[in-house]
Amino acid sequence: MSQPESSASLPDTASALAAIDALVAPLNRSDAPGLVLGIAQHGRLLYRRAVGMASLEMGVALTPTSRMRIASTSKHFTAMAVLLLAEDGLLDVEDPVQKYLPELPQLSANGPTLRHLLTHTSGWRGHDELWAIAHGLTFTLPGPGLPAMARQRELNFEPGTHMVYSNGGYFLLAKIVERVSGQSFNDFLKARLFAPLGMADTSSVQTDLDVVPHMAGLYMPAPGGGWRRGMYPCELDGGGSLVSTADDMLRWLAHMHGSEKIVGSAKSWALLSEPTTLSSGSKVTYGFGLARHPYRGVEIVHHAGAVLGAQSQMLSVPSHGLHIIAMVNGAPVSPGSLVLKVVEALLGDTLAPPEVRPLASDFPALVGQRYHAPSTGSLLSFADVGGKLGMSWQASGAQAMHQGDGKLWLGLQDIPVNDLVIEAGDIDPRRAPDALVLHEGGQPRRFERLPETAPDAATLADQLCGDYTSPDLDATAQMALVEGKLLLTVQGRHGQHVCALTPLSVDVMVLASADPVLAQLGKSILNVERKAGRVVGLRLDTMRTRNIHLARQEPRA
Repeated sequence: MSQPESSASLPDTASALAAIDALVAPLNRSDAPGLVLGIAQHGRLLYRRAVGMASLEMGVALTPTSRMRIASTSKHFTAMAVLLLAEDGLLDVEDPVQKYLPELPQLSANGPTLRHLLTHTSGWRGHDELWAIAHGLTFTLPGPGLPAMARQRELNFEPGTHMVYSNGGYFLLAKIVERVSGQSFNDFLKARLFAPLGMADTSSVQTDLDVVPHMAGLYMPAPGGGWRRGMYPCELDGGGSLVSTADDMLRWLAHMHGSEKIVGSAKSWALLSEPTTLSSGSKVTYGFGLARHPYRGVEIVHHAGAVLGAQSQMLSVPSHGLHIIAMVNGAPVSPGSLVLKVVEALLGDTLAPPEVRPLASDFPALVGQRYHAPSTGSLLSFADVGGKLGMSWQASGAQAMHQGDGKLWLGLQDIPVNDLVIEAGDIDPRRAPDALVLHEGGQPRRFERLPETAPDAATLADQLCGDYTSPDLDATAQMALVEGKLLLTVQGRHGQHVCALTPLSVDVMVLASADPVLAQLGKSILNVERKAGRVVGLRLDTMRTRNIHLARQEPRA
């Protein structure tokens, strides 16, 4: 294992670096994947260490120069590529997407524009989620992504009205970079960004089938113990394709926040983290591929990433000249939580006290309640999260809420969808309201309380079982009662995806994937469509994909 390196261990930072080393030490193993952590401040390297294994098969340890997938931290590189082409006069971020990708249908008079893609406000669904819904984790070579996007007949929402994180939007941006520049996405990035900035070990790798020298393996815990290889099932270009090293990423951050620019204008670099204003006038703390918001009294600029077998977290505290990159290839650690602990270790005396979260005991009537929005099909619920009041969105894991200025909320830093805000004054702690208003990205939505007692799956079988089809997924589906459980099997052209249904009411259900990996990534919501009391279709929502329509097929005579 490599030893920690320090070129600026000043006396006042020695104890902080020792605390950071203690955070890293438990991952220093020869039988598990690991972590690479790099920290610089005011242009001086503070910490650079790798622990754990790059290859479990070959017994090769990670080093500080190991190349790692940075996943969605790639997004602001894609944004910078688009902005360089805008500086060249070859495109405009206000242009409609169809100007460069004419095969995409026109689904709104309001765009979407390239700006909408850059800020996740386009409403376009993600090709990767569409693939997973129809095929599970069936692996595909690059190719089906763009046709899947072109096949869509509706958007998640009107462009500019909401923010919903979309890998598909950044995938489209990568395709636009290729068409406008006449180069492959990787070649353009190398020529215009990586080579000028001396990032020799950074490149775009669009599929996990590609062999990359000195790249760490991607690992996931196997269900029965041990490890299995992580492989993202479809194309990664634009949204999560970059492979890099700690040195290259620190070099990139130094340039991003430095006063002198080798590539791009200062204006373009500032746009990466400039907050986005929605059509409602509400602001979200995400710009062109980066988030910027306060944390304990200082402003942080950051982005996280996760694919199957890898995670990353890049974070800067500009006012303190602090830059951090953490990359893992399957180690049991959250790089996002780790990086915040690094910030606290190095800046502890200058940070504001930690935020006080609302206690679950202060809202006893809310805990355990579920609410559904008839207008959108969205679902929220409340839970006790370690003594704090937690909220779950779209059947995701509950997260501790924030409280202040008469509001309860989850922010973009908690869940990459929108700010989700409830007026605390509307909540009677002693009695759960029959309805409440949630402001999603500034848009008010009425949610109605679901019954505490849910119907049994078997009692709904006669209404729901049968065959369905979805042109947007290019797939068919079948609902069946199997050993007392309702199962929805979606059959795509290249694979299938089986989900088990848990009814919350006669018309609202939660779907959990039968695939253990997909099950960990989140659940889905199924809303039942009826005419004259008869089921005519289903609407499927995931965290990032809305209103996938499954039309019921009439049995043939």
